[in-house]
Amino acid sequence: MSDASIALNRFGLGVRAGEPPVTDPKRWLTGQFDRYDARPAPIAGLPSTSVIAGNLADYLADVREQQRERRQSGDMPQRPGQQRRRAAGYTPPAASGTDPAMTMQDGTEPGAPMRRRNAPMQDMPMAEGQDMPRDPVQQARQFARRQGRDYYAGAVTARCLASLDTPAPFVERMVHFWANHFAVSADKLTVVGLSGQLEFDAVRPHVLGKFRDMLFAVERHPAMLLYLDQAQSVGPNSVAGQVAQRRQARQQPGLNENLAREIMELHTLGVRTVYTQADVTEFARAMTGWTVSGLGRGAGARFAGVDGNPGDFVFADRIHEPGARTILGKQWPQQGYAQASAVLDMLATHPATAKHIATKLARHFAGDDPPPALVAKLERSFLATGGDLPSLYRALIDAPEAWAPKPAKFRTPWDWTIASYRALGTRELQPLAAQNLLRQLGQPVWQPGSPAGWDDVAASWAGPDAIMRRVEAAERMAQRTRDTLDARARAAELFPGALSPSTAQAIARAESPGQGVALMLVAPEFMRR
Repeated sequence: MSDASIALNRFGLGVRAGEPPVTDPKRWLTGQFDRYDARPAPIAGLPSTSVIAGNLADYLADVREQQRERRQSGDMPQRPGQQRRRAAGYTPPAASGTDPAMTMQDGTEPGAPMRRRNAPMQDMPMAEGQDMPRDPVQQARQFARRQGRDYYAGAVTARCLASLDTPAPFVERMVHFWANHFAVSADKLTVVGLSGQLEFDAVRPHVLGKFRDMLFAVERHPAMLLYLDQAQSVGPNSVAGQVAQRRQARQQPGLNENLAREIMELHTLGVRTVYTQADVTEFARAMTGWTVSGLGRGAGARFAGVDGNPGDFVFADRIHEPGARTILGKQWPQQGYAQASAVLDMLATHPATAKHIATKLARHFAGDDPPPALVAKLERSFLATGGDLPSLYRALIDAPEAWAPKPAKFRTPWDWTIASYRALGTRELQPLAAQNLLRQLGQPVWQPGSPAGWDDVAASWAGPDAIMRRVEAAERMAQRTRDTLDARARAAELFPGALSPSTAQAIARAESPGQGVALMLVAPEFMRR
């Protein structure tokens, strides 16, 4: 690969048809720091987190009310039309559409347990077009699923459009990298509509800032707090916990360690590094009180202090576990919000975090088994700058290991899809086009099924069946060009100075322009970056 081809394909998202050639690859990459738009038009036009969380709050209130009536009556009477009246007040998303294949976790009540990692997704209990259930609780759930899918579909389309039209494809790649690092999975009803908002609200604004600031924004976002059940974590010795124990409530609130564990294991220190199970539990105690406002209503929410604007982060002192903590061998005497905040500050710049981040970043650009020298350089940059991300990116761009001429990475389905769209000059998408394609290729957006995110190694994406699905997708894309695109010229643009004679010859010998396009999209140069 030439340096220009590496800049465009390994660092960027592939060539956008009609772009001028890259003459100074490194300057072209660093110049994108000034051209990046954190809130491009497709994303700015989406409903806000507050609107989506408000709809979620309406749904939760409906379910609680129906369940309360059911408990009081023994068998809740059917009240036709009640749910429709409530539903009519919801605000629809800007980009709508439904995906019959969309699946999500069943058991979607507040506090429902997170699905275990890598578990297969469950089928929707009801497909589109089926009759509405008579049970009002089921009606509310079905409506919420549809609404969440609409928000999800609009967000996926907006993400794709932003990637197709961006003047800063390297920075956009970094947005996708961090969104996968801080993965949530849209297979949980309370998260599906908010899954894209985590990337838009917490990752995009901080992709050129400090890692610490992105970390705080992510861990305080409602999508993360709901996905990892932090919103329901209550200190056993907190004011609320003590009240619940005295009342001997049927469902006692308790400590939830999911978010604390994933922060240490996935977001900062790395798996099996410097922490113990005792550290996880203590950190979970410190984090009690970090929750989402406005999703609960009534006296209980007012007592806990969580009755604010839907979707906002709130620290609820009455559910916070009191006392000092001992984490990673250090004493944390702070109280309230300051306690977990101080621990998170320490984790953001810990040497183990630097090594964890450096290894993942090097793997993303320089190979499934990243060169130790590159990992060391990135680690030093992270530590020296306190996690300044532009400095980290510059260290990556300056490292010769990242410019090795041999293709370093097999493109994931997301990478390949966006590169294909850009190569063909696609500027508009039907609402479900990209969503359905990525599902067929095995990488539905924001749906990795586990907090660990999608794998970043070729073994996960280069199997024979996966390759065949790309070939079929390439043929469909090529058909839509209606023989108007000259693949011989376009391939030379896509891989400047790097197109192999065998690929050029195969495209030149194609029986039709469309077949030439299909061959270009599945050529070795296109499959790898």
